[in-house]
Amino acid sequence: MPKYIYTAQLSNGSTVKDTMEAANLSELQAKISTKGLRYVSAKEIANKKTSSGAITWVDKLSRISMVDKMFFTQNLEVMVRTGFSLARALKTLGLQTSNPYFSKVITKLCSEVEKGKTLASTLRGYPKIFPPIFVNMIEAGEVSGQLESVLKRLTIQMKKDHGLIAKVKSALTYPAVILVAMVGISIAMFIFVIPKITSLYSETSVELPLATKLLIRTSDFASQNAILVIVGIVLLIFAFFRAIQTRRGKRIWQALLLRSPIFGKIIKKINLARFTRTLSSLLKTDIPIVKAFEIISTTLGNVYYQDVMKIAAEEVKQGVNVTTVLERYPKLFPPVVTQIVNVGEQSGTLDTISEEVAIFYEDDVEQTMASLATIIEPLLMLILGVGVGFIAIAIIMPMYNLVETF
Repeated sequence: MPKYIYTAQLSNGSTVKDTMEAANLSELQAKISTKGLRYVSAKEIANKKTSSGAITWVDKLSRISMVDKMFFTQNLEVMVRTGFSLARALKTLGLQTSNPYFSKVITKLCSEVEKGKTLASTLRGYPKIFPPIFVNMIEAGEVSGQLESVLKRLTIQMKKDHGLIAKVKSALTYPAVILVAMVGISIAMFIFVIPKITSLYSETSVELPLATKLLIRTSDFASQNAILVIVGIVLLIFAFFRAIQTRRGKRIWQALLLRSPIFGKIIKKINLARFTRTLSSLLKTDIPIVKAFEIISTTLGNVYYQDVMKIAAEEVKQGVNVTTVLERYPKLFPPVVTQIVNVGEQSGTLDTISEEVAIFYEDDVEQTMASLATIIEPLLMLILGVGVGFIAIAIIMPMYNLVETF
């Protein structure tokens, strides 16, 4: 029997969308009328939806963005709050979602929920889409009967994370473009420009300065082996990114970043903001603090912060205070954080206080990112100036020697 997605109007004037099977459009309109709704429009979807309902390996290669998941969570919260059943809300969202793969996933979730499974148990079947923090908070909301409020907290959490990541990416775009341009221009100069200038010196018998000799040899090698140089640079970049994906390489690279004068402070602030924000969200959902630390260890980006979270989970389980654990790592958790956490533990308001700390660090990161270009620009100009200065000196110095011979 064909399936239709229809739009109907309630008695108060608001509209609803849903699906229904009917032999034809007339029967569909009759069924809608028996529900006390006024028919507005309908579209047949049965054959198309049935043929494309299975999740293929091509679908799994598709990317579900944070924005997709954020709107899914927000819309689900609105529907649950306004009285939609969970299955009906999922069915509607599956039809409205523009991402084809995500639409199929939501449809699968709806099918499992209609069979009597909990939403959390179905979400666990898609770990690459729904991280542990999402699943555990949903589970806590279903157990406590507060799914609506949990979905609202999750929406806030996701918006904060997305905003933080977006600001970091935006701030790093400018220096990244400048660096790429500098490297590209330098390679082009050594391959095409400098050989034509330095070729004039090969016709003279003047003793060339060391800087000029070095420039000529580098330029000659680059121009004679242009393809080899470009391939070598590409392979070097590829090897670097592969190396930092290994366990040892990642630890070395992230340790260097933490010790760097500019990016070290930014990385610490970002991890502290995510730590306190996630801790607040989990504790407000009544998730035990030990489990909260286990979940947080999977959400932080830096391996050293992840290690501390895992240690904290084990030691808190044995009765050790959170403050005691954090105080052992002053380079990762400054005294102001540990003291505020201590006050929260003593007063039983750790969930509220950690949220206030998160707001402070999120604002701090936002201000830092806004001024990052101003901070990095002098450093980039210094590097560019040194490079240009070296090339200029190497080219100009032999000219003075030539003048002196006449």
